Amino acid sequence: MRLVPFFLPFAGCPGRCVFCDQRAQTGQAAAAPDAALPGLESRLSGAGGAFGLGFFGGTFTGLPVPWQDRFLEAAARFRRPDGLVHLRVSTRPDRVDMETLSRLRRHGVDMVELGVQTFDSGVLERSGRGHGGEVAMRACAMVREAGLELGIQLLPGLPGHDAALWREDVERSLSLRPDAVRIYPCVVMAGTGLADMHAAGAYAPWSLDEAVAECGHALLRFWERGVHVIRLGLAGEPDMLARLVAGPWHPAFGNMARSLALRLFLEQRLLSAGGRLVRISVPARLSGEFWGHGRASAPALAGLGIVKDRVTFWPEPEFAAELEE
Repeated sequence: MRLVPFFLPFAGCPGRCVFCDQRAQTGQAAAAPDAALPGLESRLSGAGGAFGLGFFGGTFTGLPVPWQDRFLEAAARFRRPDGLVHLRVSTRPDRVDMETLSRLRRHGVDMVELGVQTFDSGVLERSGRGHGGEVAMRACAMVREAGLELGIQLLPGLPGHDAALWREDVERSLSLRPDAVRIYPCVVMAGTGLADMHAAGAYAPWSLDEAVAECGHALLRFWERGVHVIRLGLAGEPDMLARLVAGPWHPAFGNMARSLALRLFLEQRLLSAGGRLVRISVPARLSGEFWGHGRASAPALAGLGIVKDRVTFWPEPEFAAELEE
């Protein structure tokens, strides 16, 4: 499904978290709701064909209720089989309750994406989120109880966040049965509280290698449970790149993490099966990621017996391997 994002930078946010610079990350300046609403109607009028719509960039349920309703009512006018077919909003865990979620559902919202970032209370406190991990867990459960699809947004590498806590976040996320997950490894943007912490030596971001390794492992865990990871890393908006101070950003980050997850998947399957690999058939849709960015996965795959002459890309959705004792 083609997703049309509509950004409301900082709209409805109760404060500014240490890592956040929505203007740079979305490429759009903050706008008052009355100025943004005509832009929504214009954007949807020109969308064409079936599409999904997502309200991102702020805290949608932190907006005054009349403005939430106006945006949702404007979107509802485009609801039809060849128009708007899926509607989602992004918000904070501490800005949802059952009454709010019921109202969103009545207005046609299909999914609520929660900016969880992490379930660890200590990391949340250091990041200026203003709530603890139990609030995030309860908010995810409420979205499910309200009959809505659940999206979870995660931010590995926040202050005080290490690989062990990240893997706990992945398992907690899996226990909540999300429909979709976004993973944005934490980077340092100029003008943020995190930039001040970094300049003072109080914060060091994850390295690119660590972020790729941890996101690759997480991706495989989500795949195993049928959870769609719909975003890996920040988009390379010009404003974002101009303000990027430090952190594990790379234009091919998603490719790198998916390639690692594919390699880990094959290691598990082939090593458990035993025998020498004769030939492997790989889904053609994975051809761009199979060997890794710059063929980074090729040496490790060769260790499994997977070399170019033994690989065929085919149109089927599954892998098939021929082994001999």
